[in-house]
Amino acid sequence: MTNILIINGPNLNMLGKREPEIYGSTTLADVEKLCADKAADLDVEIEFKQSNIEGEIVGWIQESEKYDGIIINAGAYTHTSVAIRDALLSVDAPIIEVHISNIFKREEFRHLSYISDVAAGMICGLGVQGYTLAMDGLVEML
Repeated sequence: MTNILIINGPNLNMLGKREPEIYGSTTLADVEKLCADKAADLDVEIEFKQSNIEGEIVGWIQESEKYDGIIINAGAYTHTSVAIRDALLSVDAPIIEVHISNIFKREEFRHLSYISDVAAGMICGLGVQGYTLAMDGLVEML
């Protein structure tokens, strides 16, 4: 069975509370349920994780050999973390980058992603549906 690791970075645990005008009212628990339902439809297994700690995310990526692909919303680490980028470079599986908001319609510093050129693709600006679209894309790639 196909296994997908879904990683969420800092502040995503605050979905539904933090800046709802940008991120909406959907919580991370809602996103996890959305992904679990999609996984059942696609007949795949997922592991859904969130951390505010950069090193923990790096560790998950380094230990990801049991997964067939990774979906990552690195949050603010997208724009700052060479460590996460370097860890993703060691992955021998497709990676899809996801952002709930359109990072290119926001502050200029958010336009830079240290992940995009490592990822097979990026989905941004489509809300939490970006996660399920990424799951579709990843399954298609596999």
